Amino acid sequence: MRGKQMPFHRYLISLLCVAILAGGAVYLYLTPTTLAVEDKKVNQDELAKVHSLYQEIQENYYKEVSKDTLIEGALKGMTESLDDPYTTYFGKEEAEEFNQTLSDSFEGIGATLTIIDDLPEVAQAPIKGSPAEKAGLRAKDKILEVDGNKTAGKTLNEVVSTIRGKKGSEVSLVVQRDETTFDVTITRDKIAISSLEGSLDEKHQTIGKIEIASFSESTANELQEAIENLREQGAVSFVIDVRQNPGGYLDQVEKMASMFLKDSQTIVQFANGEDIIGKSVASKELDGGFKVTEPTVVLVDGGSASASEIFAAALKESADLPVVGTKTFGKGTVQTVSDFGDQSELKMTVQKWLTPKGNWINEEGLEPTIKVDLPEFAYLPPLPKDQTLKIEDSSDTIENLNTFLKALDYDTSGNTFNETTKQAVEDFQKNQSVDITGQVDSQTASAIEGELIKKIQNSDPMYEKAVETLLDTK
Repeated sequence: MRGKQMPFHRYLISLLCVAILAGGAVYLYLTPTTLAVEDKKVNQDELAKVHSLYQEIQENYYKEVSKDTLIEGALKGMTESLDDPYTTYFGKEEAEEFNQTLSDSFEGIGATLTIIDDLPEVAQAPIKGSPAEKAGLRAKDKILEVDGNKTAGKTLNEVVSTIRGKKGSEVSLVVQRDETTFDVTITRDKIAISSLEGSLDEKHQTIGKIEIASFSESTANELQEAIENLREQGAVSFVIDVRQNPGGYLDQVEKMASMFLKDSQTIVQFANGEDIIGKSVASKELDGGFKVTEPTVVLVDGGSASASEIFAAALKESADLPVVGTKTFGKGTVQTVSDFGDQSELKMTVQKWLTPKGNWINEEGLEPTIKVDLPEFAYLPPLPKDQTLKIEDSSDTIENLNTFLKALDYDTSGNTFNETTKQAVEDFQKNQSVDITGQVDSQTASAIEGELIKKIQNSDPMYEKAVETLLDTK
């Protein structure tokens, strides 16, 4: 089975093109710290080589170079040398974009980028309901080109500035996923960042389902309000869905996890190197005395990262609640954001976090209690929109096409566009009132993907298992 990253049914992707929550970060929610350079004594001998290089370039480089350019380059170089995608220096413009993405809305495509091996890479699952998700972008996709321009060697800010743009405008990307390369055109939109939604299950009105998209500044209060409202509507058990949730503020996930734990039970532990330096435990100080004692199931997948993993691990290991889905993303570090007093900022990893039982899941992920996966077609790349697939074509793309058609109950298989495939395409086009050509152009490709999205939305095996688990507890 091919690389499992973001499910096909999340093809509403957003490229919030900046290193926001890169890879699903957990942020210590602190009063902003100013890095007062003049107050920090640094042994000048340690930086003698840096000063010499700076002076040499200023005096002898063949053309004039801005002092700010050299200084910014040195600062970026120091953070990049750490080989940590979650530690980043933001110049003024990058910091402004980063902070803008933490607001309640912005214009763009809704995905997070970082630079890995000199190429921009989607650091985490795109925002739910965004244009990037609709286009099929997934975590770890590499962006090779933007509007025909190669991205290799460009800074994050340079790539971000070309991908972000006004609502209604389009951006064309060349994307590499594992060994496959494909083109995608995305229409930018206004991305509303909603952290939480709650409703009753349509079939089982005593089950409340709560989707948490991120752990933002007020999500803990929103969760309490959602649970109280669902209780009033008759909910006596809950499904908490943190699939495709990239993370957020540490203080929020601590408050939320505390609601489901008994006081004094461990939420999360913190470590520097191999030494545990502290832990957070459930308490009235965190949850205000608000507790959720009803049967609860947590839903996770490969896009559940960092704060989502803290939440799921706390409920799994301390509250002994079932976690359903697939293995999570695997990000076990905590970041802080500090400013230099000149509108530039440093986002830096400051410690590791461990599960209540002391496990560091970094690059490993949290295993669910009950493993439930989506069908194979949910993880395949989208069909190309810039070429027409036709009889006698043979490729991995044709194999994907046949897999998609088979999932929609048409009799196809293999990696060749043969007469059987042609007949299946014609039957599909007839059923969907699309021009009957026997070929797959952008219109037919979009129609196929639309039907697949409906198929998964109408039959979500992970959520169905969560409901089944709750019903079995009664």
